[in-house]
Amino acid sequence: CTVIFIRMATKDLHKPISVLFCNLAFSDLFTSFSGLWISMLFITNPDITIFGSKDMLAPYALYTTSILSTIYNLVSIGIERYLAVAASMRTRFRVARKHSIAAGLINWLLAFILGCLPLMGWNCLHTDKNLSVLYSPFCVNYLIFIAIPNVVVAFVIPLYTYLRIIIILRKRKLRMKACGQHTGTYKSAEIQVARTSIFIWLLALISYAPFIAGVIFDATNHQCHIDLYPGVYIFRNCTAMLITMNCLGNPIIYTLKFKTLGAKLKALKCLSANRIRACTI
Repeated sequence: CTVIFIRMATKDLHKPISVLFCNLAFSDLFTSFSGLWISMLFITNPDITIFGSKDMLAPYALYTTSILSTIYNLVSIGIERYLAVAASMRTRFRVARKHSIAAGLINWLLAFILGCLPLMGWNCLHTDKNLSVLYSPFCVNYLIFIAIPNVVVAFVIPLYTYLRIIIILRKRKLRMKACGQHTGTYKSAEIQVARTSIFIWLLALISYAPFIAGVIFDATNHQCHIDLYPGVYIFRNCTAMLITMNCLGNPIIYTLKFKTLGAKLKALKCLSANRIRACTI
């Protein structure tokens, strides 16, 4: 909510990348909201989160949709950054705001369709065959269909785009250095991109790897719910906490960073008195 409020108040949405940043913030907001919904169901009636119930379909579907939207927006940000760097000398390939809006809408549409498949009938409410132990009443084959391809996308595409950005910046730095020009800007940009990409990978690894391990365990497990209680369900809750914590890491890495957040908040205090200075900050 802080990211959305700051970006709207300081008119940053004129930039194409800011549309994707704000879209990512909405995805994180829905992830946190759906996680809170599931937590309240666990507090009020723990059995339905263990043995499964029709009441769990909607919150799990919203949770899945928001996670998928987060992944697609992270991938879109990486692609946009790559296009902005790779095509900086070719204006006909420059990313416009309408492209970012279209990408955001496509991300949400795809996430909504895939996330709501259990509501459309792909669930195991009325059968014990292929039933997920960790995420009842979801089916194991649905979890595999959703988790494996999307996690591969989340890891491979950002890896490619950020490595390509670093390679392009390094080539331009060497070209300018050969011409005797100052390369401090390119060196600083290269370090910043490398640092950001490392943070992205660590955050994604910490957030989603345990969930994938849980899905793989779910697919290979042949024990019933009672035999796995409580250890496996504690692990499941921890994976959900890590995914929710990802929502706090995304704004810090992509949009805010601590110094920028302080500057933005300070600018909002004096927005009515000095709008020009606030917009500059």
